[in-house]
Amino acid sequence: MKDILKLTPIIVIAGLMVSGMDILIAAPLSFMYASIVAMAVDRFKFADCLNAALDNLKHFLIVFLILQVAYAVAECFMATGVAAAVINMSLAAGLSAKTVAVVAFLLTCVLSTATGTSWGTFAACAPIFLWLNHIVGGDILLTIGAIAGGSCFGDNIGLISDTTIVSSGIQEVEVIDRVRHQGVWSFLCLVAGAVVFYAASMGMPGTTAQASEAISQIPPVVWRALSEERPSAVTLLNLVRDGVPLYMVIPLILVIGTAIKGYSTLVCIASGIVSSLILGLVAGTVENISSFLDLVYTGFSDAGGWSIAMMLWVGAFGGVMRLMNAFDSVAALIVRTVRNVRQLMFANSLMCLMGNAALSDEMAQIVTIGPIIKDVTEKNVVADKESMYTLALRNATYSDAMGVLGSQLIPWHCYMGFFLGISASVYPLASGITAGGVIAHNYYSMIAVGSMLLLTLTGWDRFIPLFKIPTEPKVYLKKDAALYAGK
Repeated sequence: MKDILKLTPIIVIAGLMVSGMDILIAAPLSFMYASIVAMAVDRFKFADCLNAALDNLKHFLIVFLILQVAYAVAECFMATGVAAAVINMSLAAGLSAKTVAVVAFLLTCVLSTATGTSWGTFAACAPIFLWLNHIVGGDILLTIGAIAGGSCFGDNIGLISDTTIVSSGIQEVEVIDRVRHQGVWSFLCLVAGAVVFYAASMGMPGTTAQASEAISQIPPVVWRALSEERPSAVTLLNLVRDGVPLYMVIPLILVIGTAIKGYSTLVCIASGIVSSLILGLVAGTVENISSFLDLVYTGFSDAGGWSIAMMLWVGAFGGVMRLMNAFDSVAALIVRTVRNVRQLMFANSLMCLMGNAALSDEMAQIVTIGPIIKDVTEKNVVADKESMYTLALRNATYSDAMGVLGSQLIPWHCYMGFFLGISASVYPLASGITAGGVIAHNYYSMIAVGSMLLLTLTGWDRFIPLFKIPTEPKVYLKKDAALYAGK
């Protein structure tokens, strides 16, 4: 009975989220309820709960710092012409119904990686590609599915993505290491997704169109809606229409290049901010340093306005749950069920996916389920430091991939609500667009989530560079210690 009571805070936060309550309210309420349970069941004092919450939050400090800078560079890339340069390079040759979906997918993959935001990428690209799709006579559901999948690509692997940063911080791994760990897998999923999107477009008309044509057809009501929902998308669309020098892609190249070289996340992001300022001044997309600092300020305030406040409360909630060892019963059940470490990791991936479905919010899943799979792994696996770090990298990947990419396969998820709302807002001619229809055409997310589960369960991840997780006898479950003693 005690074990069940200790898990009820998870049910409470899930119930509040499913009811439609924002996590910024649901989390503090759940923290208070978890504290009451801890005091009633284990006789802790409220001071003990508060200390546990504060102790857990110390792991979030570097995450908060990176997140602030990440939001700032995203704002800079959207407003200085970096994102516009990427779009214009991609669309220079003109598109047809045969290519609009696959180009939309590839472009949003690059843009979401550069800006770290799936919602911002979708809001910025939907007006262009939905109207392009209309002009060339493409499949609207296929195009929306392509934009949605590509927008989530960079949110899952981008160095400046909040979900990448938070999921890595919870598992206490470096963001750079995490990106390297999943990099080849992510690229293979990208290639497979592009092939499927192109194949699905065969037989469609070959009429071509330019981005400027699509932007010119966007009605005033759509511009007004975008200015309210996503002002940075309006700036981006104007820059795409007016054109920017191609050298504005250099900040993106610097961010990616410094990441490949192994520099810290903060250095990578800082290189993007500084270079976008310098090149923006040269290109005329930045009026002066003061206006540029306003962009940085906007990024900082956006990050602090919701994300950090939310993580503070969820982190406090997680600290209390750890204090009373609330997840020991879950861990025990999993350990009794699985036969080896690989099956344990597969169970972790399923917990992330099911948690995302229950909470209907990828960040809520990351910060709620993330500590659970971390504890399950650390308390039940015997491994050297290097192997345990690799398992932590995979847990961070599970949290993020099953959160961001898994959201694309959950009809009631908040992601789907946003994507459908933006689609209807920027393309009023749309009819018959449903969550099920978009999900059925989001081939990239199907490939990514399905392959993650399959590779983990079968052990075929060993064929993908840097993606293999260690197996017995290098790692083993504590319950099997007698079998591997001395090996």
